[in-house]
Amino acid sequence: MNDETTLHEPTPWGTGLVVSAFTAVVTGAAIVVLSLGMTRVHPIIAVALNLIAVGGLSPTLWGWRRVPVRRWFVLGAGVGVAVGWIGLLAYAASR
Repeated sequence: MNDETTLHEPTPWGTGLVVSAFTAVVTGAAIVVLSLGMTRVHPIIAVALNLIAVGGLSPTLWGWRRVPVRRWFVLGAGVGVAVGWIGLLAYAASR
């Protein structure tokens, strides 16, 4: 099909951003809680596990970024990881 006959549906911004926000909160909370638990064992283990997890998930999420529904989960996961890491850095700096 060429571009002239393709039907373009409007982007569901409201629903998509709600899904992204929920995913970001859950992902960020999981990053912070699991990392704080691992820092009690050893801080280097927490850093290594975070890098391994992100490195392992990145190829899958990169492929999902153009899929209409999954792209909202990708956005939320990316924001959640970034906010979680910033929160962990702030916590480490305050100690």
